[in-house]
Amino acid sequence: MNFLYKIAPHLETLGGELLKCMQQTFQMLFISGSIAFVLGLLLGILLIVTKKGGLLQNQLLYKVLDKLIDVVRSIPFIILMVLLIPVSRAIVGTGSGVGGSYVALIAGTVPFFARQIETVLSDVDHGLIEASEAMGFGPAEIIFSVYLKESIPGITRVTMITFVSLIGITAIAGAIGAGGLGDFAIRYGHQMGYRDMIWVTVAIILLIITVIQCIGNIIIKKTTH
Repeated sequence: MNFLYKIAPHLETLGGELLKCMQQTFQMLFISGSIAFVLGLLLGILLIVTKKGGLLQNQLLYKVLDKLIDVVRSIPFIILMVLLIPVSRAIVGTGSGVGGSYVALIAGTVPFFARQIETVLSDVDHGLIEASEAMGFGPAEIIFSVYLKESIPGITRVTMITFVSLIGITAIAGAIGAGGLGDFAIRYGHQMGYRDMIWVTVAIILLIITVIQCIGNIIIKKTTH
């Protein structure tokens, strides 16, 4: 511990605040990440089954979803967060702080993840889908037994990529008042000139990313066949 205080002298006095900000970041990651995973997965499945030649072909619905995803993805996150403040107030009761960041974090993550899921599911061997249809499987059975089961490694891979991206936008959210490590780095590292706190924040973020990647790689290794 003494070694840490030598390389980051302000850590001794700001350790409590750093832990609080870490907790806020994990809270944003877990809540918004979990919701974004479910919504993104559902949206990705919808895209793959409603596209031309899909199980439930509906080109009108596909085109609407496709364009909506492109529009939301094209909006810079910092602008998206400001635009969604009224929506956040209506849904969670606040447009600021950790609670106020959820709507924007989810909105900023779901389109990216859904597009990744669509790409992964499109790589599933079409012969397996045809064989399942020939065996009398319904759309729901094919989605769960073929698309999702065969795509676990790919879904895990894009989930890792998405969570790494989510860590980045939580830092942006923190920088404009949502709390978390981004807020900590801006307040103490930049505004107060404690450069060591910036490096501590970077080290923590890198550690979080490394842990996520290690867990993901283990899942990929165990599910690849």
